[in-house]
Amino acid sequence: MSQKKCVIIGSGLGGLSCGVILAKNGYEVTVLEKHYQIGGCLQCFSRKGVKFESGMHFIGSASPGQTLDRMLRYLEVSDAIELSPLDPWGYNVILLNGKTYRMANGRDNFIRQLLPSFPHAQADLGRYYDLIRQVAGASRLHSLRHTETMEAIQPEYLTRSINDVMEQTVADPLLRDVLMGALPLYAAEKDKTPFATHAFVTDFYNQSAYRVVGGSDLIARAMQAAIERYGGKVITKQEVTHIECDDQRAVAVLTSDGNRYEADVLISDLHPARTLELTDSPLLRPAYRRRLRALPNTVGGFSVYLKFKPRTVPYMNYNLYGYRSPTPWGCESYTTETWPKGYLYLHTCQEQQQQYAQSGIILSYMQYADVARWERTFTGRRGEDYEAFKRQHAEKLIAAVEHDIPGFADGIEQYFTSTPLTYRDYTGTEAGGMYGIAHDITLGPAARVHHLTRIPNLLLTGQNINSHGILGVLVGTIVTCSELLGSEEIFRQITETY
Repeated sequence: MSQKKCVIIGSGLGGLSCGVILAKNGYEVTVLEKHYQIGGCLQCFSRKGVKFESGMHFIGSASPGQTLDRMLRYLEVSDAIELSPLDPWGYNVILLNGKTYRMANGRDNFIRQLLPSFPHAQADLGRYYDLIRQVAGASRLHSLRHTETMEAIQPEYLTRSINDVMEQTVADPLLRDVLMGALPLYAAEKDKTPFATHAFVTDFYNQSAYRVVGGSDLIARAMQAAIERYGGKVITKQEVTHIECDDQRAVAVLTSDGNRYEADVLISDLHPARTLELTDSPLLRPAYRRRLRALPNTVGGFSVYLKFKPRTVPYMNYNLYGYRSPTPWGCESYTTETWPKGYLYLHTCQEQQQQYAQSGIILSYMQYADVARWERTFTGRRGEDYEAFKRQHAEKLIAAVEHDIPGFADGIEQYFTSTPLTYRDYTGTEAGGMYGIAHDITLGPAARVHHLTRIPNLLLTGQNINSHGILGVLVGTIVTCSELLGSEEIFRQITETY
């Protein structure tokens, strides 16, 4: 009996992880990537001899036995990467209204770090932490406890906004804002983003937090190596231009250079709207196409990549969220005068026990509309007005960090920038959105993108399916691959691997 052929469009985390699981289970896997570099948001790049992360700046729940650790072992990544822990007493540091607040790993330390600033709120802090654990733990996928009996996530946490639930859980408005200090990790919006999204992401990092030594592209390379060990292929510079279908199913994909890849199963790691553009199959109804095209995407980002002078800037093993506005909410809405309302500043890790930073990044929200006038231009050839736009915004971001860390700017040797256009072109995200399609409770079930399509052998994966971040994508991978292998079998394999 011949192997079933699985063609995967796109080599982001979703595409590669699906490729590993299916190749391990006997599928003939071919991953097609239109760029010369694999990885999607796992990509890194080098400038002037220094390496920078493009998207996956740090990871969570990677201590032995925790959720991501188990997934990385199953995907045969663990032995190929080295992790450097962030400060367990303050992996995230929030600067708000001139004061500093540290988020620690683990329940007791989490409460202990915040209690001096909020001595009246011990019960609320405990209630909040426990609610986060309850919601995240109730998801069999997020906790990788498929065979255990547990209550499902209560629907209210999927349909109620973060701020709504927080107002009933934590009495102090300032404490609520502090606990929202890391919301750029999932681009939350007030009255829109479901509390469950906050719970999944927060619990993920509350357990443990790490950086990948040498860059997250090592994760992508390790998964490529695993696919190839099982006989699969990962082919770059193969842009899929058409999904060929008969009247019942997808049968092949065509690429821009004329190659044709036949498929028994087709998985797309592209944005769903881009996937729909690749086929004119009547199996995908017009109403479905319109709905996916109309879904809102998360806000984009403007990044300043910093190369530091040698042995000048002490390495910072935490992430710094600074706010110029009195609340973390609403930073995606700004004027020319008020931008940036907030920023995320962090360093990249090149070695264990690092003493000085070689590079870092400052990231702030930026709407695609700000750069839409250059959307038909190409990277490196967008014109002097675009370069002036980037310089102006880079100087504003650097000044914002300098205000909070006096002397910071003296350590910068050189900087580089990216906008939502850059992110769109290099990672394939729609309109340069930071996390793909936005979770919006005001749209109800219509805001969700299912991994199944009406083309029965065309499946979807990636950050637009299920939830955001590395864990959210891998959860989506399990959901997608379960259609072919069964969830019980995948969970059995994960358990046996560990």
